[in-house]
Amino acid sequence: MDLFSLQNKTAIVTGACGLLGRQHCAALAEAGAHVVAADVDSKACEQLVASLGDHHLAVGVDVTSTASLQAAKETILGKYGTIDILVNNAAINDMFENPALAGVQSMFENYPLEMWNKSWQVNVTGVFLCSQVFGTVMAEKQSGSIINIASTYGVVAPDQDIYKNEQGEQTFYKSPAYPVTKSAVIGFTRFLASYWGKKNVRVNALSPGGVENGQDDFFKQNYANKTPLQRMAYPGDYRGAIVFLASEASAYMTGANLIVDGGWTAI
Repeated sequence: MDLFSLQNKTAIVTGACGLLGRQHCAALAEAGAHVVAADVDSKACEQLVASLGDHHLAVGVDVTSTASLQAAKETILGKYGTIDILVNNAAINDMFENPALAGVQSMFENYPLEMWNKSWQVNVTGVFLCSQVFGTVMAEKQSGSIINIASTYGVVAPDQDIYKNEQGEQTFYKSPAYPVTKSAVIGFTRFLASYWGKKNVRVNALSPGGVENGQDDFFKQNYANKTPLQRMAYPGDYRGAIVFLASEASAYMTGANLIVDGGWTAI
């Protein structure tokens, strides 16, 4: 079990206050890491860190701002002296304010350029900048693990039928930005793994499946019907994968995309 230990390692999680970000932080802390919870919501970060126990750090950060990331890096290095693990978790997944209009607004034909550009800025440029700022520390000391959170929708196209309700009405379309940006994250993972391999910085992607989070019953059932394990993921289902990719248990693994999706992409 020593292979899975993260004792005295410093691990940064971006988008730390989101549904999965909180789980990533908890898993890394339980494995022994000093967790840096990074999110635009600094107050929520402080509350999250307080729940993790001692020896952790909250930082308010904008992943699209080099200056913000540089300031966070100096704070982290000032406290811990090093950076060992980076989980690029921050991302935008389209939400439409009015559910009654979502079916029309989310259509590709109507999809706003503003939403497309914002998703690229956070989901792709944010991963690039965080890797550049924090990953360079790892490259300089020739040790580290970067985990980019991708998605099954970065591997296969969305099935638009699962967004149809019991009456067969299309309540929503999975819009183009999320699948396309998550595909880009997987491509970036391969690039960076190759680029920093000689520096002993491992770079892998984790592609989660859909997570249960108060969705409509019809959607959860539609999703389960397409999944061999017959359910959506629980938020804690990815804890083991995060610790595995962060630790020496995956010491000979880089440039890979670990798919944890209940079998969604298998059929």
